[in-house]
Amino acid sequence: MTSLQKLTLFYDGLCPLCEAEIVFLSRRNQAGLLDFVDVNSISFSPQSTGLSCEIALAEMYGQYEDGTLIKGVEVFAQSYSRANLPVLAWIFSRKILRPFFNLTYKIFAKNRHFISKLIGPTIRKLVG
Repeated sequence: MTSLQKLTLFYDGLCPLCEAEIVFLSRRNQAGLLDFVDVNSISFSPQSTGLSCEIALAEMYGQYEDGTLIKGVEVFAQSYSRANLPVLAWIFSRKILRPFFNLTYKIFAKNRHFISKLIGPTIRKLVG
């Protein structure tokens, strides 16, 4: 039995690349340690998360089942760990790489719809 708490990921369901990542992670979620909430859907509750839709779209956020919020690269490290992707979890948990990953993600988040128009449909087809 694992001691990891369930983690809910908040994502942009209108972004094909974001959607592809969620499909990929959901297929690897055999332990049931990940949940996914599209911040554009009625399932997203700003009251229960303490996050507005705008804030949730500006940076990657996750919430443990005990209510603790995490953001940035930590969300990826924790997600990949729960999806049984130890190499990716290890890479994203390296403190020396976090500033680079956080900056890269912030740039991606601001431009995700443009980037998704370019490569999103192809990536979405690859993951199913």
